Amino acid sequence: MRDVVKEIKKELKKNADAKTRESGRRFFKEEVKLYGVRAAAVSKIAREYFSEVKRMDKKKMFAVCEELFKSGYSEEAWIAAGWVHKYANYEKSDFPVYERWLDKYIDNWAKCDTFCNHAVGEFVEKYPAYLSKLKIWARSKNLWKRRAAAVSLIIPAKKGKFLKEIFGIADILLLDEEDMVQKGYGWMLKEASRKNEKQVFSYVMEKKKIMPRTALRYAIEKMPENLKKQAMEK
Repeated sequence: MRDVVKEIKKELKKNADAKTRESGRRFFKEEVKLYGVRAAAVSKIAREYFSEVKRMDKKKMFAVCEELFKSGYSEEAWIAAGWVHKYANYEKSDFPVYERWLDKYIDNWAKCDTFCNHAVGEFVEKYPAYLSKLKIWARSKNLWKRRAAAVSLIIPAKKGKFLKEIFGIADILLLDEEDMVQKGYGWMLKEASRKNEKQVFSYVMEKKKIMPRTALRYAIEKMPENLKKQAMEK
């Protein structure tokens, strides 16, 4: 079998360009490692090599993904996150691995969202008992872990699931000073409003005097104009 990680790095370097790299950096406040590969090209490379990855046992697949996460390059992290999601054979023993990756390798919003929206989100849909772990993440000193607590529920929220837990996590994160966390839980509430508009609106109205405006604007984004107006009134 080919050295998949080595081949991936080679393909990314071949498809990199300085203009894309500099353009990508504008979306981040922190320093980020980017090759400068367009999203479509990253997705194409990931698809081409996944046929080999899906034949691996999970231990080997996780080792390959960890090598990609470890590099620090965002494009490699996006590929790894996508593979974990597509591999999809979720087991309870996966969770400590996800937690370790979050602690060690997730250092910007794009890595956080790419990994948590799908892989972690599907995991907690399969094993709802782990929603309690997300509440622990929400109290972490690591801002990306706090954001992860919210963005891991984006897809379930769209489906109308876990509303009680969503409000519980929003309560924990409510006064967080980091805008990336405010945007994360505001986004979670926005997606929850698709199926539970009345309940999310009531929550926002109850909290609006103390909820940061960044989170508030995100939360009400999908609501009708009359509800937005009420929510934004001081």
